[in-house]
Amino acid sequence: MQFDSIFIDVTDNSGARLHLKHIYQSPGGIPVLMIHGMIGNGKIFYHHSGKGLGPYLAERGFDVYVADLRGIGESTPAIGPASEHGQTETVRDDLPLLIDEVLRRSKAERLHLVAHSWGGVVLNAALARRPDLIPHIRSSVYFGSKRRVRAQNPERWFKIDLVWRGLGSVLVERWGFLDAVKLRLGSDNETAKTHRQCTQWIVEDGWVDSDDGFDVAETLRFLHLPPTWYIAAANDYSLGHPDDVRLLMNESGPHIADFTLLSKANGNAANYDHISMLTDAAAKSDHFTAVVTWLEAH
Repeated sequence: MQFDSIFIDVTDNSGARLHLKHIYQSPGGIPVLMIHGMIGNGKIFYHHSGKGLGPYLAERGFDVYVADLRGIGESTPAIGPASEHGQTETVRDDLPLLIDEVLRRSKAERLHLVAHSWGGVVLNAALARRPDLIPHIRSSVYFGSKRRVRAQNPERWFKIDLVWRGLGSVLVERWGFLDAVKLRLGSDNETAKTHRQCTQWIVEDGWVDSDDGFDVAETLRFLHLPPTWYIAAANDYSLGHPDDVRLLMNESGPHIADFTLLSKANGNAANYDHISMLTDAAAKSDHFTAVVTWLEAH
């Protein structure tokens, strides 16, 4: 198993570089680009010991590229009070750049997308802005991806309303960014702009970019996204509640879409949660095998 780091200069003359972890066992496989979610980084998909969905796919012949979004993980410079970029730059600039780079390096015409949590939201938004990229996507697999949070339960009230929207907003105002690592909320930090724009999309029915008014949902009504598998977990009560995952699926326009709930009642090895659906040891012999089947079918 090979783990190589690739660095890509962003296109806005900011000096920022995006990191891609290239995981492969043999050259020539179908490329897969993996995008992490909010207050996380690419390591949700891999460990250098060989654990994780990224190495699992590489073992089965896929050419895997795991992204760290701008300022996150091994991308540079790290997010801090001076970071001005946000969700707009991720959707409009960085995700198309990453897709183009993987296609160029792999010398492939098409690739698969795999995302965790908010990664699926920004990917669908990016494809809405750049529909010319859609023919280059074989399929997408989204784990726990939701845009609006409409579930009502104690975990949602605590994690979304109290911590993310309440405490998070206060601390962003004080620090100039969301120091999620210091707060032990996640494995990486977010800019003030990203926090604000993400919060808007979580609470508002409209799916509109706050910078330029680009209407994602309205645009997707007239597009056909690639075939997409939306996967939810039974014990994910707020960050990717099954009902909210379905909301994202339904507002992403007319496309081939499958939905699966990972649960013991549905024959899975565990009632996974938002993180364990990708990190639990049981996943390797459970739904990871189904992911390979999906990718091979497309």
